[in-house]
Amino acid sequence: MHPTPEKRSRIITREAIINLLTDDEVAKVSRAEDEGRLREGEEYVDLENPGAGIQKVQAATRINPHDVLPRSAVSDATWAKIVRTLAR
Repeated sequence: MHPTPEKRSRIITREAIINLLTDDEVAKVSRAEDEGRLREGEEYVDLENPGAGIQKVQAATRINPHDVLPRSAVSDATWAKIVRTLAR
């Protein structure tokens, strides 16, 4: 079974975002997944729904840490690339 066009687009976008990270940043994201908690107000990208753009953690936000890319896990330069990619 092939992914739907919507799912295929999401996969491509997720891969495009992950490909912007350095090897060190990929490792840092993996460690952040293990920690499992983002701070209130922290910016992140939901890798399961990258079309939602940059989001901020709110007190009531329920987030699966395995599906997000927190801004704190990447450099300012990489975050700027992510923002530009999502703006397309």
